[in-house]
Amino acid sequence: MSLLCVRVKKAKLQGPPDKFNTYVTLKVQNVKSTTITVRGDQPCWEQDFMFEINRLDLGLIVEVWNKGLIWDTMVGTTWIPLKSVQQSEEEGSGDWIFLDAEVLMKADEIYGTKNPTPHRVLLDTRFELPFDIPDDEAQYWTGKLERINTMRIDDEYPLQDDVQSRPLPFAASQCSLDDQDSAVDDRDSDYRSETSNSLPPRYHTTAQPNSSMHQYPMGPRQQHHPDSCTDSVHSFDLDYRDQRGNSPVESSRFGSSGNLSQASSQLSETGQESTGGSELEESFHSYHSTGFHPSSNGQHRTNGHLSINGHSTVGEQEINRLSPEVGRGLKIDTPAERGSSKLQRFHDDGPPLPFSPSRVRWLKAINKVRVQLREVRDEEEPNARQAWVKPGGGSGLYGIDSMPDLRKKKPIPLVSDVSLVQARKAGIASAMAARSSIKDEELKNHVYKKTLQALIYPISCTTPHNFEVWTATTPTYCYECEGLLWGIARQGMRCSECGVKCHEKCQELLNADCLQRAAEKSSKHGAEDRTQNIIMAMKDRMKIRERNKPEIFELIREVYVISKAIHAQQMKTIKQSVLDGTSKWSAKITITVVCAQGLQAKDKTGSSDPYVTVQVGKTKKRTKTIYGNLNPVWDEKYHFECHNSSDRIKVRVWDEDDDIKSRVKQRLKRESDDFLGQSIIEVRTLSGEMDVWYNLEKRTDKSAVSGAIRLQINVEIKGEEKVAPYHVQYTCLHENLFHHSTDVLGQGVVKIPEARGDDAWKVYFDDVAQEIVDEFAMRYGIESIYQAMTHFACLSSKYMCPGVPAVMSTLLANINAFYAHTTASTNVSASDRFAASNFGKERFVKLLDQLHNSLRIDLSTYRNHFPASSKDRLQDLKSTVDLLTSITFFRMKVQELQSPPRASQVVRDCVKACLNSTYDYIFNNCHELYSRQYQPVDTNKEELPLEEQGPSIKNLDFWPKLIMLIVSIIEEDRNSYTPVLNQFPQELNVGKVSAEVMWTMFAQDMKYGMEEHEKHRLCKSTDYMNLHFKVKWLYNEYVKELPNFTGVVPDYPSWFVQFVLQWLDENEDVSMEFMHGALERDKKDGFQQTSEHALFSCSVVDIFTQLNQSFEIIRKLDCPDPNVLAQYSRRFSKTIAKVLLQYSAILTKSFPSYIDKEKIPCVLLNNVQQLRIQLERMFESMGAKQMDSEASDILNDLQVKLNNVLDELSSTFGNSFQSRINECMRQMASLLYQIKGPLNANNKIQVEADSDNMLRPLMDFLDGRLTLFATVCEKTVLKRVLKELWRIVMSSLEKTIVLPQGSDTFGAQILSAAKELGQLSKLKDHMAGEAKSLSPRQCAVMDVALDTIKQYFHAGGNGLKKAFLEKSPELSSLRHALSLYTQTTDTLIKTFVTTQHAQGSGVDKPIGEVSVQIELHTHPKSGERKVTARVIGASDLKWQTSGMFRPFVEITMIGPHLSDKKRKFQTKSKNNAWSPKFNETFHFVLGNQDGFECYELQVCVKDYCFGRADRVVGLAVIQLREITAKGNCACWCPLGQRIYMDDTGLTAMRILSQRSNDDVAKEFVKLKSETRSAEEGR
Repeated sequence: MSLLCVRVKKAKLQGPPDKFNTYVTLKVQNVKSTTITVRGDQPCWEQDFMFEINRLDLGLIVEVWNKGLIWDTMVGTTWIPLKSVQQSEEEGSGDWIFLDAEVLMKADEIYGTKNPTPHRVLLDTRFELPFDIPDDEAQYWTGKLERINTMRIDDEYPLQDDVQSRPLPFAASQCSLDDQDSAVDDRDSDYRSETSNSLPPRYHTTAQPNSSMHQYPMGPRQQHHPDSCTDSVHSFDLDYRDQRGNSPVESSRFGSSGNLSQASSQLSETGQESTGGSELEESFHSYHSTGFHPSSNGQHRTNGHLSINGHSTVGEQEINRLSPEVGRGLKIDTPAERGSSKLQRFHDDGPPLPFSPSRVRWLKAINKVRVQLREVRDEEEPNARQAWVKPGGGSGLYGIDSMPDLRKKKPIPLVSDVSLVQARKAGIASAMAARSSIKDEELKNHVYKKTLQALIYPISCTTPHNFEVWTATTPTYCYECEGLLWGIARQGMRCSECGVKCHEKCQELLNADCLQRAAEKSSKHGAEDRTQNIIMAMKDRMKIRERNKPEIFELIREVYVISKAIHAQQMKTIKQSVLDGTSKWSAKITITVVCAQGLQAKDKTGSSDPYVTVQVGKTKKRTKTIYGNLNPVWDEKYHFECHNSSDRIKVRVWDEDDDIKSRVKQRLKRESDDFLGQSIIEVRTLSGEMDVWYNLEKRTDKSAVSGAIRLQINVEIKGEEKVAPYHVQYTCLHENLFHHSTDVLGQGVVKIPEARGDDAWKVYFDDVAQEIVDEFAMRYGIESIYQAMTHFACLSSKYMCPGVPAVMSTLLANINAFYAHTTASTNVSASDRFAASNFGKERFVKLLDQLHNSLRIDLSTYRNHFPASSKDRLQDLKSTVDLLTSITFFRMKVQELQSPPRASQVVRDCVKACLNSTYDYIFNNCHELYSRQYQPVDTNKEELPLEEQGPSIKNLDFWPKLIMLIVSIIEEDRNSYTPVLNQFPQELNVGKVSAEVMWTMFAQDMKYGMEEHEKHRLCKSTDYMNLHFKVKWLYNEYVKELPNFTGVVPDYPSWFVQFVLQWLDENEDVSMEFMHGALERDKKDGFQQTSEHALFSCSVVDIFTQLNQSFEIIRKLDCPDPNVLAQYSRRFSKTIAKVLLQYSAILTKSFPSYIDKEKIPCVLLNNVQQLRIQLERMFESMGAKQMDSEASDILNDLQVKLNNVLDELSSTFGNSFQSRINECMRQMASLLYQIKGPLNANNKIQVEADSDNMLRPLMDFLDGRLTLFATVCEKTVLKRVLKELWRIVMSSLEKTIVLPQGSDTFGAQILSAAKELGQLSKLKDHMAGEAKSLSPRQCAVMDVALDTIKQYFHAGGNGLKKAFLEKSPELSSLRHALSLYTQTTDTLIKTFVTTQHAQGSGVDKPIGEVSVQIELHTHPKSGERKVTARVIGASDLKWQTSGMFRPFVEITMIGPHLSDKKRKFQTKSKNNAWSPKFNETFHFVLGNQDGFECYELQVCVKDYCFGRADRVVGLAVIQLREITAKGNCACWCPLGQRIYMDDTGLTAMRILSQRSNDDVAKEFVKLKSETRSAEEGR
């Protein structure tokens, strides 16, 4: 049910402003509301209206009316379909809507408008939630509902033989009819209304669980046992005669609320005394007692319970657990016990619940016996009562449908009895026996007579007046409004039959019968003949009535169980009373004007000075004036005598004025004071003692009236001095008619009348019975709202019958509309209007509280009461929720409570409670339910023992069955209940709530179960994996998208972590075994390619097929927990690394044995490369960058290792060709050295030919190998092989042809062979082949050959990239060596000096130091550069000799362009001086071609030897570029054993060493080759 909010803002009307005095009428469903009247062509109302909507296929009708003097005219209308109204929590600016002139009708319903008008109105329409509720209060009510739906059952009750024949006691609210304090304890409801006058409950902090109330259809036998006290909760004792003078608390005898709270049971256990059984009366909601007969031998209270002969007795208990349907029509009969297995289920704060098989069998047996006893009792002994009793004192009653709290220590029996489910019809009362009005024979007899009187001469079809236009000759006043008949002639209307006079406008307001008025007048004037004629006419009308409507009087006779003879006699008596009533009727009337509320403010001060006039007949009395008060209290009593039943009591409220204007008016008019309102009361509608609120009505259309007045009226009619008020009489009539149609004729089924239209909700019975109640109400002044509330009270006793919830919802919606929607005529608040209800504020509030409580309890077992297989019951479920919403709306809008329980939250809690019990049931009975629902019946199959039907650590069979049952429950909720319970689309989705509750409870059990399995691990890892997949499917299918689980990492993966890791451990062994098997098969097959397109063998495919299958299982687990997934990834990465590294190790080990094969080495290389490719793919499929960092590091490290393996195998494979390539190089060198002649432009073609000729041996070899490699190697592998071959070819070219070297390192050869210039020939002797210096033409041939080899390896883009070839260090080194061949000696020396920066550095253990001062000079004009070097001395020379030590310093300038200059100087030698002092200066002239940075000084300390070569002590190099900035320096230079140089320096040395005819070159090589001998100078 939705809440429609409409704000009528303003309008724009076309026409003169003084023409319009407009108001707006809103109509939707059966509700109509009206704004105030505003003048002008742009009226502004700004009024809010709220409507309860349960049908969105209807529309809102908006009508704008112009107020007229006599009648109103419609300005325009529009129809707004409800489906077009948007939902919003805030007010909007509204929409301008143009008005039309006519409406379109179809099937008596408006569906649109036509004929546009120029007028328009501004409306803001929206749907919104009824209210909001604070979180703390929501938590409070949620917890309270949980406690209500869980009730502790401490023990079972054995059958006692000595009490079987005794009467069955039941709740005091159903039997203690004289208990004035029965409503004192107000612990009944989930929501305690603030209207209650009852005392606060004792132990009010105790939890208050509620239990459902089961009702049964009552047959005709009820009427034969009027002494049976099985009273309905709503069977109110309405005889006010016994309550006169009582306090409001004492007079509230409308029954208790209907639940058994733990507070009352605690009172019982602690021996607290209570008044009149107020604790027991709390239990009638739940305990289905059928009768109570007080003990005659004395009765006393024990432990708070009624006791008979010292034994505490309890009512008959249906220990009935109404089980939920599971799946498609799954019926649940008997629960198995949940604690049967070793896996005990724990809740948050309670121990497990063991249930023994014997206990289950005992419960089954006792339930069968109880049902049999009931059948026997109903058939043979209708008066007998059976009872289950518990010996001695103890706890009290417990509920049938109370939700068990599984956290309690003691077990709870759950016994399902389908017959009881079918037998239950519904209602708040446990068994709707006689109501208070049904049992009150005196009241029934009187109402019977009054009903006949009302029906034999009904007021609805009495003879009308015969009005004629009449001219008054004397001042005459209107009989209706008492205003003067103004005018000279034809002032008013006069009835020719009875003579009554009135205004023309008042003739329709007269509702007294003309015949009766004529008879009264004739009797008073002595016209007996005329009187007799009128009486004969009345007799004829009554005869015609009796003849035409015999079914009415027959129904009245049947309802009140009157014999035909008595009925005939009563008909005669009633007819005579109708005829005699006009002359013999008299009454004494006492009227107390108590107070008024919400009066109009007439004074300028914003207030009024009200007083009241009361007139009965010609007698008129006036109260005192209450000054300045719109809610005055007078409390004044007046006495009247009345002798005419057609008289009226005229109560008028006035505002007293004492100013000049009022005094002038007083001279001209009879009424000088301002009129505040009136209430005209028919005397015939009065009976007994009444305390009634009357709404103040207008006297004319111009009257501005609001508010209501409270009157206490006591009528003593002659002959009827002790009769109940007419409202009580009507209640008796209505209840008896309802009882007759429902229980007597309908066998407990409520007959829903077929009615359509706006007033369909006012039709309560079929035509005959409806006419009876309508005539009675019309005759005796019963308001239609009182009729509706009475019928609502009756229906509440049958609220679970088919179709009843919808009727009740509509009824309550209209009751809400009556009180909550204010009109322009009154500004009284809804709560004040409701407080003025004649039905009784506390009575109706308590009724709604009890109904709300009962609905909540029944919704908590909606699977039982509203099975999905029944469309009618599903519709009743929807209507039940609508009824709950209407109750909430009533509490909020009518009672004006601040935070009543939110309807959506109540329904949600009920759904959760039902789902909790449903889960418990399917858990306890999983095996049986699964076998019944999903497995065919196998009579030969051995029944599984009870203790093995639950969860076990030996197997996992239980959990998949439970998951299937959970799915069937969720699917049923999703497909059947969600479309029905759609009133709160934003707040409640039953399917989602079902999934959430089921998963939450399942998760608790599953987690605990897996923890137990982890301790023992008695099942296979594959079984755990399969269960993991089922749990994952359940979560993803039903739970993942729920709001509470969106964005939350679920727990279920953590339950299976250890089992999945166990499976991965086992899988690693399987993978290793599989890898070895695949490799062995591959070896046997000779590593054959899998296909012509796949260049690798089968073992790689097999290995990764198995690994991918394993990973696919992990991937399909769809693990949402990143931490758990990280564990899986790390473990599986280790498996991959172990398998692939082992495979690579085996290939590496066996690779040399296949290296001489033609294709197998390539296939093996392809295999390793394919490992890398497949690993990369697996890395991507495992998440790549999103993968766990540790797992990613493992795989990245594995990729690096595989790359190293591939490099190692490629290098091994390439090195296998080294000897062949060397042979080719020797052949090429021989061919190259044969090329002679100079290089010029004419022989370039010959150079290319020479190059091709020289390359022929190498190309022949490469062509043969690379052609094969290109076909059997993958592209990546081929490039790796080409790179190895390129490296080997370039290196061999350099070492064999360009710069040949011997077995030792080239540097060592130079240093050892160049000690003397004449020994350079030794260097050639160690070269491979003939050592020759390449001529320029040979260098040109080599250049062309290098380009050819480079193009060959590039292979047009299919081989190595040009960039790689150009940047390869081998080619760079070779090109550099060739380039050096063409450079001059000076250039080579310059290159050496500028590139070798660390010749003398890095001396770890210096041999000594030499002190040198250097100054640089540049001539300012010529630019000639000079260097002055002063050798100061040496120190700490490390030299050992047995002879004379004569050190001297040799200082040499090294650089370009020094061939014609002095390059070397020597100091004098010093004898036996290890720290000699020289102080000698030397000058070097450098010229002006190059700067100082191209030169260096080499300082060498030597030991002078006569007759043999001097021995080197130590060397140091000073580069002048470091001194250039300063211009001079003095430093100590450490002496090293030799000169250090890099590859560039060595290459220059090699080339210079081959220039034997160049003195500078020879000297340079000698200088750089000098070294301190290891044998000398120690």
